[in-house]
Amino acid sequence: MSIVLFALLSNPLIQQDTHANYTHNKIIPSTIEKHAVFALARYPELKDTRIEFVFTRKLKSSVMAARPVIGSLFRKKEKRVYQILINPVFKLEHSFETIRQIPDSVLIGWIGHELGHIMDYEERSTLRVMGFGLSYWLSKKYIRKAERVADSFAVDRGLGEYLVATKSFILDHTELPQPYKDKIASLYLSPDDIMELVTELEGEEDGEKAELLAEEEEVVNEAETELRREQQRKTTRQEPRGGRASR
Repeated sequence: MSIVLFALLSNPLIQQDTHANYTHNKIIPSTIEKHAVFALARYPELKDTRIEFVFTRKLKSSVMAARPVIGSLFRKKEKRVYQILINPVFKLEHSFETIRQIPDSVLIGWIGHELGHIMDYEERSTLRVMGFGLSYWLSKKYIRKAERVADSFAVDRGLGEYLVATKSFILDHTELPQPYKDKIASLYLSPDDIMELVTELEGEEDGEKAELLAEEEEVVNEAETELRREQQRKTTRQEPRGGRASR
């Protein structure tokens, strides 16, 4: 069904209506336009959200990354701006591939995952978005929790098969650098994990799906709390002894 829908969205006659609905407030390079529109169509909540898809060679350790534009965090939430940064070139062991050479299903899965991160950001206050960035940078445990939340959003929007295509493409690609594949395997859900999540969500009613996604969010909140406590313990251990003035 999803493959048929993607074919329909690639039809120029249908694209006009689809673009009007899902490209509002979006900046999308033509190279990935049909893939982005397909993924965006699964996230109606982001219809009016300002999202810029940006090709950049500055991404060194990942292929895509969704981030808020820092200055926009100090505006009202509906005025926030997000960017999905995309490295247009895959560095392989002995050569390279461009974004144009990536299979459609894989590219859709990648974009769908990053849109899941934006959904997560949209539910956070400015302070919590900033805390997310700090925690993501400091804690591998937090990364695993945050990536599961993003995948949960994508699976709930019917993009499970595309996520599987993306993860399988990375893990099975013989020419991708092994350190990158090891990173994906250790920090992100595996194809089997995603299929298990798909089965879990497909068996739930809408209310129970929302509850499951809320539980995923709670897991991330717990990780944030644990990280803050650990930082406080480190700060306490670093304080010099006998520093208090005697009365």
